[in-house]
Amino acid sequence: MTDQMSARLALPLLAAGQAGKELTHNEALTRLDMLVQPAVIGIGGNTPPQAPQPGQCWIVGTTPTDAWAGHGDALAGWSGGGWRFVVPAEGFAVWNAAAGQPVVYRDGRWRDGEVVAGRIVIGGVAVVGPRGGAIADPDGGTVVDAVARKTLTGILNALRQHGLIAG
Repeated sequence: MTDQMSARLALPLLAAGQAGKELTHNEALTRLDMLVQPAVIGIGGNTPPQAPQPGQCWIVGTTPTDAWAGHGDALAGWSGGGWRFVVPAEGFAVWNAAAGQPVVYRDGRWRDGEVVAGRIVIGGVAVVGPRGGAIADPDGGTVVDAVARKTLTGILNALRQHGLIAG
């Protein structure tokens, strides 16, 4: 195999005049099979499974042992030729088959089930977007109850501090 790798997915590249090009090409196809629409069956384990099946993938934990040693946080895929590892890059996403939700590598760690978006659109209609000021502090009215206003203001401030309503 050559030391030349593709920039994003670290796929092995063929070299001019290389003997045994099929080995490099097959390795690239094996890695592509693992990386296109990836789905994992386990997240965060540090020990390789006893009887993996070809095509199965896992997200390796932070302190791996045995055949996974030295590949913390990598995507590990089993093939007929053994383990293949891919170091995740920012934004790398896989499907958690067990939980039925996405797992994304962001800020140096895998985030299972977290979805980050500026807005959510369903059927062309934005159903969730940037929060605006939801509830203003009590003000005005013909009857002023200072104790009630103080209590309501305290409740609103507590909700704002915990991010439950916008301020």
